[in-house]
Amino acid sequence: MTPLSSRPVRTPWHAALARRIATLWVTKMLGTTLGISGFFVLYFWVMHHPLGLPLTMPLTAVDHWVPLSDDALPLYASLWLYVGLAPALAKDRAELLLHAQAAALMAAIGLAVFWLFPTVVPVFAVDWTQYPSLQFLKSTDAGGNAFPSLHVSFAVFTAVLMTRQLRSVDAPGWVLALNWLWAAGIVYSTLATRQHVLLDVLGGTALAGFMSWITGPARRRLILVGI
Repeated sequence: MTPLSSRPVRTPWHAALARRIATLWVTKMLGTTLGISGFFVLYFWVMHHPLGLPLTMPLTAVDHWVPLSDDALPLYASLWLYVGLAPALAKDRAELLLHAQAAALMAAIGLAVFWLFPTVVPVFAVDWTQYPSLQFLKSTDAGGNAFPSLHVSFAVFTAVLMTRQLRSVDAPGWVLALNWLWAAGIVYSTLATRQHVLLDVLGGTALAGFMSWITGPARRRLILVGI
């Protein structure tokens, strides 16, 4: 009798993701919280202490085409939930450290540009009292630190990292699509809330693309030096 061939049983994708989330979950939670908090401190310090007079970013046809919408604010704010997903899904300490180092480097590059070459979004002819939620956002963020949009950078970079993670566990196509739809919604929200203009978005996307390249499988040694 021919023995039955044994095939390794593949862990279902949702179970694999749950296992990843459970790995080092305390470290992930504390690290993400401290990282975001530290970023905000530096972000607002740089905004209020630029090295020179800020340059007003020019508008393009796309900026006129995208309508102002306070309904986009939840999408805009959801970035701070979204960026926590990639570290939460890190499979081990090495991957978690890779993500942390990459995020820190991306933030450092963006903040350095903000400080050395300060930029602001234009003053839009909008009665912000008609948009109370956006009025609060404008009063806190003030439209500085415009180029490159780190909001976009973190959204796009997170989407790339999560795509790699989801593919590694054979997640279905609809999950991959949902990941990119969320990121695209965040990018759209930066324009719809008038927090950024198209050139900021393009700059943020380019920065995320650079970080995605150097953290790819063939370039990880540039980030993992010393591990």
